[in-house]
Amino acid sequence: MRVEIVAIGTELLLGQIVDTNSTKISQRLAEFGIDCLYQTRVGDNLDRIVSVLRLALDRNDAVLVCGGLGPTQDDITREAVAEVMGATLEHRQEIEDRIRSVFTARGRTMSSNNIKQAMVPVGATIIEQRKGTAPGLICPVEDKVIYAVPGVPHEMADMLDRAVIPDLISRAGMTGVIRSRTLRTWGLSESALAERVAPRVEALDVGDGRTTIAFLASGIEGIKLRITAKAESSEAVDSLLDAEERELRAILGDIVFGKDDTTIEMAVAREIVRLGLTLSVAESLTGGLISARLVNVLGASDWYRGGVVSYASDVKYHVLGVEVGPVVSERAAIEMAQGARRLLQSDLALSITGVAGPSPQEANLVGTVFVGLSSELFGDCAIQLMLPGDRERIRQFATISALDWLRKILAGGMASSGLD
Repeated sequence: MRVEIVAIGTELLLGQIVDTNSTKISQRLAEFGIDCLYQTRVGDNLDRIVSVLRLALDRNDAVLVCGGLGPTQDDITREAVAEVMGATLEHRQEIEDRIRSVFTARGRTMSSNNIKQAMVPVGATIIEQRKGTAPGLICPVEDKVIYAVPGVPHEMADMLDRAVIPDLISRAGMTGVIRSRTLRTWGLSESALAERVAPRVEALDVGDGRTTIAFLASGIEGIKLRITAKAESSEAVDSLLDAEERELRAILGDIVFGKDDTTIEMAVAREIVRLGLTLSVAESLTGGLISARLVNVLGASDWYRGGVVSYASDVKYHVLGVEVGPVVSERAAIEMAQGARRLLQSDLALSITGVAGPSPQEANLVGTVFVGLSSELFGDCAIQLMLPGDRERIRQFATISALDWLRKILAGGMASSGLD
């Protein structure tokens, strides 16, 4: 089954919006063994959309169109798909009623232009909308098919998993079960990770082909290893995934911080809850990014006491009790953590200070980061990091690096360094 993804929207061509939908769709298709051979972007122009759809159908078995199903004048995906089908648009009262109920539930009156979303090409099947207003479409074109889903990411993802992929699998006559599992890592570059895992990849290449490994570079979220397995049953697939996960964890050790949707903050929370501790944070360089990630975790109020954003040096001195002097140092990081732990009465405190740049006075220090920890259980310690990138990347890299260091300490898998 060959599929082409067509992303609709002039804003994509202008660079005003990054096309993350096509990436996510292609990843999901790959997990089910469905080939995505082309990805196309086209602006909000009827003739060009029709031309792109016809070309896509000519060279593929299916086309997945994302975007252009809204209520405004430039949302013309329905019209383009209808033209390619050689069909007219018909009004579906049940869709209009459902859209009206959504607005009523929000205490709002539906605008008349929303009726456009109830127009459907004759012969198309509706994908029920559960998270917004615009339904999706499954549109047969002779022995091929066009799927149209909204451009809103969470609406797209819901329809993709609930309707599009099952329909593709059915049309392809695919047998067996294909599933993926993702291991999330931090601490190695993609090339270093690939080198370490290379013997395992080679072993799978000469095996029966039922299990594969792929690398997904995810920027400030690290490198992901996706394990994909195919077998005759769910139980058999899970057995293959479990076995390969054990192999990879044995190779990679504690650089694996979680799997699938587990974020670094979730991994930290898991260890804190396991130990029955409370945490506070003192941030300078990251300006609250660490705290923002921690409070994303459900139930964080049970163990996260709070944070101090001590960006100015005098706040470090007068609020946290840091000794007057250089504030980008191992000693300053430890004293920041001690101050946060004392002020917020937590079992342990994490701190971070450094230089993100650019600043002529600190040009030689850009990327220098110190992370500190204060705890009765683990002692008072700090590490120095040298991080690459521009100002934003340094701050983001510092955030996940600090949390990963804390995770390893809490898990007991890493010796810390400290001052005498």
